[in-house]
Amino acid sequence: MFDRLELVEKRFNDLNELMSRPDVVSNQREFQRYAQEHSEISGIVDAFHRYKKILKEIEENKEILKDEEADMRELAEQELSGLKQERNKIERDLKLLLIPKDPRDEKNIILEIRAGTGGEEAALFASNLFRMYSRYAEKEGWRVEVLSSHPTGKGGFKEIIASIEGKGVFSRLKYESGTHRVQRIPETEASGRIHTSAVTVAILPEAEEVEVDIEPSDIKIDVFRSSGPGGQSVNTTDSAVRITHIPTGIIVSCQDEKSQHKNRARGMSILRARLLDKIERDQQRERAEKRKVQVGTGDRSERIRTYNFPQGRVTDHRIGLTLYKLDLILGGEPDELIENLILYDQAEALKGEDPHLKDSKHMELETQKV
Repeated sequence: MFDRLELVEKRFNDLNELMSRPDVVSNQREFQRYAQEHSEISGIVDAFHRYKKILKEIEENKEILKDEEADMRELAEQELSGLKQERNKIERDLKLLLIPKDPRDEKNIILEIRAGTGGEEAALFASNLFRMYSRYAEKEGWRVEVLSSHPTGKGGFKEIIASIEGKGVFSRLKYESGTHRVQRIPETEASGRIHTSAVTVAILPEAEEVEVDIEPSDIKIDVFRSSGPGGQSVNTTDSAVRITHIPTGIIVSCQDEKSQHKNRARGMSILRARLLDKIERDQQRERAEKRKVQVGTGDRSERIRTYNFPQGRVTDHRIGLTLYKLDLILGGEPDELIENLILYDQAEALKGEDPHLKDSKHMELETQKV
């Protein structure tokens, strides 16, 4: 760890020198790139400086312990105990700071929620989950925009896709991908039996055009009239858009906007995110064959969480955490779940068992053709 910290400190000093050069100062783009890197590692360097100072003070106090004066030895022993505790704390902090950051953490996301097994009950729970994420986003100061939706007649969603924009969105919500299971008594169930339904959630980091290069010849675009619940027409013009990516077979439909142009732009945004997600999941599978994957596999079919209404509990199966706070969580307060998932992820990374974080330095995707 000490060698890695020395390298970070050297890079920090190099950046200070680079940012003082006139040719760099005059090139705003280059200066901003260096300034961002400087900001990202400044916390590590500050902690390292404090760490080295404490190590020096520990050695000084050990020398004092060799002194024959009892009073001096007693004072040194007291100070040494406190210094060792602080050293241990900073060592833990430095290990966490040295974990390579996921380059996607600051990205906006595309949120996709789909009703699975359970019919109308699953569709209603899809609506519950969308409301939970929307309220959480509002609390965090993020912006939510529905890109596409397929509502049911009873207030649920067969599918709803939205973009969420804001600081650190992906870093907080990336653990939500997977199958969410609900156990509750449907309002329409006269016998009061508990039904089990499932909803799948996908959290896709938003992809820029430079990250995923889509050849125009690889896509097929169809237009049609949008429809509402039950299939009734809600528009008199062909404003809805269906985009098919021929090489992968991925299909995206957008019909919420009255403008064909806006629906097409939204559809392309969703398509780019899905293609980037496919690239990254393919890479993850390759790594997972060799090493253990971090919190869950990210597989859409993996059951990650159960929401049990009769008992008022939520269980995250990946980390074995059960909270009896179902109303609070579905009301837009999933923070305790998210924080525990982050801590688990960090603990796995510190044990060296997290390929996602270990490889994240090498995960920055250049323009890729798919």
